[in-house]
Amino acid sequence: MEKDLRQQKTNIIKIALFGPESTGKTTLAKQLADYYETEWVPEFARDYLQEKWEENQHICVADDMLPIAYGQTALENEKLANANKYLFCDTNLMVTKVFSEMYYGFCDPLLNEAALKHEYDLFFLTDIDVPWEKDDIRDTPEGRETVFSVFKQTLIDTKKPFITLSGDKETRLAKAIAIIDELTLAKENDFSSNDFVQIYNRGISFETILKQLKSFKKGIAKSDLIRPATINDGILNLSDIEFQQKALFFDEQKDKFKIKKFVPASGAATRMYKFLIAFLNDFDITKETINAYINRKNDKELAIFIVGMEKFPFFETVDKKLREIYPEFETLERDYKNYYFIKLLLSPDYFNSANKPKAVLPFHQYDTYIANPIEEHLNECIHYASSKNVSNLHFTVSEIHQHLFEQAVDEIKEKIEKPSGVKIDIGYSYQSKSTDSITLDGKNKLVKDKNDNLIFRPGGHGALIENLNNLDADVIFIKNIDNVIQNHIDQITLYKKALAGVLVEMQQKVFEYLRLIDQEKIKEHNIEEILLFLEKSFSIEMIADFNKFTFENKISKLKELLDRPIRVCGMVKNEGEPGGGPFWVMNKKGIKSLQIVETSQVDLEDKKQEKILAEATHFNPVDLVCGIKNYRNEKFNLLQYVDQKAGFIVEKSVDGKSVKNYELPGLWNGSMANWLTIFVAVPLITFNPVKTVNDLLKAAHQPQ
Repeated sequence: MEKDLRQQKTNIIKIALFGPESTGKTTLAKQLADYYETEWVPEFARDYLQEKWEENQHICVADDMLPIAYGQTALENEKLANANKYLFCDTNLMVTKVFSEMYYGFCDPLLNEAALKHEYDLFFLTDIDVPWEKDDIRDTPEGRETVFSVFKQTLIDTKKPFITLSGDKETRLAKAIAIIDELTLAKENDFSSNDFVQIYNRGISFETILKQLKSFKKGIAKSDLIRPATINDGILNLSDIEFQQKALFFDEQKDKFKIKKFVPASGAATRMYKFLIAFLNDFDITKETINAYINRKNDKELAIFIVGMEKFPFFETVDKKLREIYPEFETLERDYKNYYFIKLLLSPDYFNSANKPKAVLPFHQYDTYIANPIEEHLNECIHYASSKNVSNLHFTVSEIHQHLFEQAVDEIKEKIEKPSGVKIDIGYSYQSKSTDSITLDGKNKLVKDKNDNLIFRPGGHGALIENLNNLDADVIFIKNIDNVIQNHIDQITLYKKALAGVLVEMQQKVFEYLRLIDQEKIKEHNIEEILLFLEKSFSIEMIADFNKFTFENKISKLKELLDRPIRVCGMVKNEGEPGGGPFWVMNKKGIKSLQIVETSQVDLEDKKQEKILAEATHFNPVDLVCGIKNYRNEKFNLLQYVDQKAGFIVEKSVDGKSVKNYELPGLWNGSMANWLTIFVAVPLITFNPVKTVNDLLKAAHQPQ
């Protein structure tokens, strides 16, 4: 036998099966070789040790390890010569190394070095969830969990690219084939095996990565604005009496439905304190006054914060802690008092405000307590999002913050439930990592961290369409975590119920038409009636050649337009807040529709488009009520109604360098682009977001 442990160099994709005895490696290697019509490398040790056993009943000893390694290497190189694109290795030197260390307490340096050097495009770690099969040269089924852990840790320690395969042989084969096909695609696009494994472990298909890359290179198509949606031209304008009637109608109907409130609440409050963080990073109290800093930076936000400091709901708590830490606090100069206040507010050792989610921060000062947004949302929930004395509230959260939510809920839930007689059921979900985006630099090259790992970023709030899709409810209220108000709960309730009333009323009419279509009771005059209904209620203009359709095709088209999820969106007058607004938009097929459009979706270099954007009269306050079930009481698959071309390319920074990320179509923008849509004008009182900490000084967040 040739004593050579060197692998032949190759462009063939090599897959190593790796795992304890009797975990299906040989079966899978054969299956994969058959499927891809190529070679597989048997386990040299099996024949070697079987022959040894049959000759004199001798079992494996330490001195056998190196001959086995030589034989395995030679066999792999031999099979490689005839391989077709792929080579599947039933075992490899890393397996020999592990067994040598486990059974004999050491590994020959030559074997160890070769095992580490041998390269494979991917290791399949075979799980122990298959039955043990005894033969002459296998050891024992005892301690399989421990042995499996050793194998897995070896791959981790040696930084080998691996994916664990579990399940029966059919499941493993199907999974392995899907993985290999995606790995091949990754290799063809110059991604390394480690890159591929990171992407796979996040649950991101490589096709999705390719789409992201295409978006980075070609850019995102901008919205084609026709004109702003305005009162009576896309925005429904209800009188006070009509608001009350719609709210009353919802109250009469609500016990028929399971109602839920959906609150996007992921992420920390870093942006809320951005200007204070910048101040602490750039200010030296020994070298200048705070006033000098404000003038130097033209920092109006800091000036407002300091002037209004005592009106913040957290002032007394922070002030009390300051006096505990600094006994001489009262004698300090005003600048030092203000500086220490800000430092303590943001310090990770004390209040850590910028690193907590907005949901748990103090927002409102009441006579006997301070309320955070969670409490305000629970309070709102029992007022308008309940039926049969049950209110369902769902928060999307960051996994690391869920305990803070649960702690806050435990402290306040009973206080709200008891006097109201309404039971509040609360659920949580995370933004799926499978919706994350890779990061590219200005030259469209992958950006990695210091450990050579890809940098992923969340795919934006559009990712939450999946969370919404997983909810079971008939009527869903959507409202952002920071859009709460200290006063006027009765008015907030009126307008939310009215939006729900509009939804239920329109939904009932849609369902009536769809049932008639199913029962084949639609006549020619009904078609004109439905067309008028779609235009008047949902601002849908029929395609130009509709009248040329056959009767059956007309019915089919009407059903397609009617059988969709429905959203009713509150719209407030535009007073300069950044964000999206309602517009008439033309798609690539020349079809006009009502859409909520963000500024980033508009081509600002096009003067006509910029002018239309500037003429917007209303703003989207993320005040939605949704119907996500069809007329058969089945859930829609909301992912089918997303405009996949309505994503965003966003500029970020990594270590001070500019990078790019792709964000999914926004939750209430492209993710709901193909829903039935109604815009309703609602008063400004319904819109009170807290984008920066200074917003807490506005009247809506101050005691009356």
